[in-house]
Amino acid sequence: MQRRSPEIGNWPLAWISAAFKLREDKIIRRVGLDTYMFLRYMRSMFVIFLVLSCLSLVTILPVNIVSDGGARELNTLTIANVPAESTKLWVHIVFFMVFVAWVMRNIFVELQVYTRLRIWWLTNPEHTSKVGASTIMVSTLPPALTDSDERIQKTFDIFPGGVRQVVTNRDCSELEDIVEERDELAGKLEKALTGFAAKSEKLHKKAAKKGKEPKEAKRPTMRESWIPFKGPKLDSLEFLSTRIGELNKKIEELGSDPTYFKRKSSAFVFFNKQIAAHMAAQTVLDYKPFSMDRVSLDINPDDIIWSNLNLNPYDRRLRGYISLAATIGLVIVWTLMTGALTTLVGVKNLKKIPGLENMSDSKFFGLFTGIVPAVVIAIVMALLPIILRLLLRLEGTTRKSEIDLRLLHRYYFFQVWNVYLITIFTSSIFSIATDGFKDPSMILSLIPEKVPGSATPILTYVLLLAFTGAAKEILQVTRLALRYILPILFANTPRKLCSAETPAEFDWGTSIPTHSLIFLMGFSYSFIAPIVNCFAAVYFGLFYLVYRYQFLYVYNDANWSTGGLSFPKSVQQTMVGVYISEVYMLLMMVAKLADNDNINANAILRIIFPALLLLLTIGAHIYINDAYMPIINYLPVRGAAEIEENPKIATTFPDVTGTGDLQGDTLDTDSIMEAENKVRRMFYATYGSLVPRRLIDYVLTKVPKLLTPKRHDGSPGSSDSASSDADDEEKRSEHHPDNTAAVTIGLDSAIVPMPTEHHYSMGIEEAQLDEKKLTNENSYILSIDSKQQAYPPIDSIPLGSPRIDEGVVAESIHSINSSTELRQRRAHTTLSVRSDQKNRKSRYSMIDKGLLVTAGQNALSEAFSNPALRAKATTWIWVPLDNFGVCNPICADVERWSNNTICVVTDGTWIDEKGHVRADVEFDPETVERTSV
Repeated sequence: MQRRSPEIGNWPLAWISAAFKLREDKIIRRVGLDTYMFLRYMRSMFVIFLVLSCLSLVTILPVNIVSDGGARELNTLTIANVPAESTKLWVHIVFFMVFVAWVMRNIFVELQVYTRLRIWWLTNPEHTSKVGASTIMVSTLPPALTDSDERIQKTFDIFPGGVRQVVTNRDCSELEDIVEERDELAGKLEKALTGFAAKSEKLHKKAAKKGKEPKEAKRPTMRESWIPFKGPKLDSLEFLSTRIGELNKKIEELGSDPTYFKRKSSAFVFFNKQIAAHMAAQTVLDYKPFSMDRVSLDINPDDIIWSNLNLNPYDRRLRGYISLAATIGLVIVWTLMTGALTTLVGVKNLKKIPGLENMSDSKFFGLFTGIVPAVVIAIVMALLPIILRLLLRLEGTTRKSEIDLRLLHRYYFFQVWNVYLITIFTSSIFSIATDGFKDPSMILSLIPEKVPGSATPILTYVLLLAFTGAAKEILQVTRLALRYILPILFANTPRKLCSAETPAEFDWGTSIPTHSLIFLMGFSYSFIAPIVNCFAAVYFGLFYLVYRYQFLYVYNDANWSTGGLSFPKSVQQTMVGVYISEVYMLLMMVAKLADNDNINANAILRIIFPALLLLLTIGAHIYINDAYMPIINYLPVRGAAEIEENPKIATTFPDVTGTGDLQGDTLDTDSIMEAENKVRRMFYATYGSLVPRRLIDYVLTKVPKLLTPKRHDGSPGSSDSASSDADDEEKRSEHHPDNTAAVTIGLDSAIVPMPTEHHYSMGIEEAQLDEKKLTNENSYILSIDSKQQAYPPIDSIPLGSPRIDEGVVAESIHSINSSTELRQRRAHTTLSVRSDQKNRKSRYSMIDKGLLVTAGQNALSEAFSNPALRAKATTWIWVPLDNFGVCNPICADVERWSNNTICVVTDGTWIDEKGHVRADVEFDPETVERTSV
């Protein structure tokens, strides 16, 4: 799937129009369901606070201003200015109930949209055509199954369609250490060779200017020992090349026989049908405690933390308890630290410290009080995600994406506790505690007076993140600075120069909790200080605008693909914000009651209504957990059955706000009607959560031109855009002649390029166009796979059919007895690099990668084996050549010293006129077409 966005115009605001041109389905295909649902979440938050701002500014804010509660300065804009006995408090209660109803309505609509899109994403050919869609990773296998792939296959053959293949993980720690050492030495060799080339270039140019004979550059030297000045000096180039050659030989010997490595207690199970994988993931697999209790879906080999696959269940649980205890300890430490820092920066609190009683209330100290707390919080919280990620990894988490998903809740808890409950309210709690210690009976009456005063720190924090955060996001100041600083200070090789240009990846684990915290801050003060709603609306509006562009044109999150599983966690965090806000309302009314000398039925009712609202919210939350959460993680059986009956459902964008069956999305047979309904569904997806569905239908009925506009702008109502969708579906139908939910490649022998650590598959069109070239390039790797049959689409196999590999003799690298065969596959002759390759791949090609279902058994085994087993016995050294030919013989010597296990690549990099190393950031040296000599 091509993910590169179209070019934008040259005028300054062209990025804004470009960000809003694409239709909903195009956005999902380009950035994925996770990103799309995150953008919808940010848009929903913006709309929520926009509506709250309009309502509160014309209702609650005027009531606060005209009331005479004795509040001063900014507190006249808050509920603190409303007397405890005033009936005007009902305005706050009624409109807060309206606020909660508005938020819950948006949550229900977005969940409905998400569940429809989740099913569509799970069954879409672009997803089901990849092996990972029908694969599970099972951990904590019992010893009886670990020793035999046949037993594992027999165990899981009970599920529909049966098992296609099983790959058991192996303990490759010995090989991993060798590969790690080899790669480290390769980096040193690149640095030494690049430095020698740059120095030679500089000396020759200097000599040419003076008309003298150039001096030979001094060859780099090193000592073998890591202890300074120990051992004799050695020629760096010769020593490193020789050592790399020795390590490559060990990699070839050990990697040629995977049976040498001990089996681990985890395995990958490849099913013939996608629904079988989802059924296995939610089934109790064993009758023994903790046995096969961890099952993961939608597996991506690059997402796996291989070192955590062999933990026994008791060790994993012990690690979890230790991590939980460490997290609690961090909460306590962070609480004391942030509380102490933010308390001391308050001028009034500083004056209570002996010796600082005579501190003047200057403007400097006012600025100090307003800015320093937010800065201190930002610095302290920046260290937290690093520690939390380390703890989650030490727990034994098996996938990187799972770490980020689990980090969402932990980091949000820290944010709520330390940033909100502790930091924001430190000053008010400190004041309440100080005055309440003298007279405990005054504590409740102090709450409505002191708590609204905390609105100022909230406004400061929200404004700081709204403007500086959004500006930092769009400018990418840090990455922009590093782009120019790193090459000067550290990027002394072409590979490091390209690393400095690596496209940014979005930090899901910390960004979503931060936005959820802003929702909590804004909503909890929506009735206390209504002006906060305006700043929250500005915050979410700016970030939505910026994120819409960033995800389409800046971020590269091809490796982050959970099918939108981060969105339900955002919903749960939103519910936490609603709960805390309702508790504030209840406590505020109780405090007003305590401050009221004339307690009557009206005052008691003001407590009952918030309490009832809290109970209704709990009921709604229970309904959400019971109704939506079970159908989010897994593919529903009924949905799979409807799609198997009518495969067109999987290729048709769903009616996300509809309540009918999935079959209803494809009932239209008339092409014109079908095109109009397709556009209509785009309108539902774009505006269905903002306005009632009936209003959309009414507008489309009154303005039918919206369904078929004449211009082509990619908007929901563009006829050209709609027709382009039809063209896209026709193109996809070429790969899906039977309208199945999988993709087959028309290769005669089902040869699929052997996956590597970074590129383990390619797109469909790319595979077809480069079929001949890929076959030639990988012939030495795929010699074992070349006789395998082309597997039919996974989901096209009827229930009860024989297994697709029945009668096919195909050996896996995990079952081959002859080491000679695999040694021949990994053997490398002297290689020469072609510099005239025209169809070279870019290292940053925005193509969604995933091993296709047509891959042979050996290709699957390679792709889902330990990265150390996938390591090749050849090392690519990417260095520039000087313009005077000094390095040419040395590059040949490097290859010779390594017994031809090093391939020196000089394409895509050069030394400029100033003697600086330059590199083509789009160039990947390991994809250079190579020919044997």
